[in-house]
Amino acid sequence: MPKVQAQGKTIECVRGANLRQILLQNGVDLYNSGAKVINCRGIGSCGTCAVLVEGKVSQANWRDKARRSLPPHSPTTDLRLACQTKILGDVKVTKYDGFWGQGSQIVWTSEV
Repeated sequence: MPKVQAQGKTIECVRGANLRQILLQNGVDLYNSGAKVINCRGIGSCGTCAVLVEGKVSQANWRDKARRSLPPHSPTTDLRLACQTKILGDVKVTKYDGFWGQGSQIVWTSEV
């Protein structure tokens, strides 16, 4: 079973599980500030669940690419939308600041 490391937690899940769902089900603070209330609930349109993912995950789909091509995101960053990402192996997740998680300051890492 793949392991997800996020916000100091190690979470086991089935291969192909949705990253957003796994993080939320296990009490990880995926959203910054008001995005906890105002988000698209996983359909890939808002971009507030953007995280840096290291490890084996699905390729970015068209929704992920389309949303990250619009400001304040940038298609040149390594961020992914958790709601559009499937876990294929062990991963480490990092969350950045900013309403959409697009900032430059780390909010939490896989260890903290």
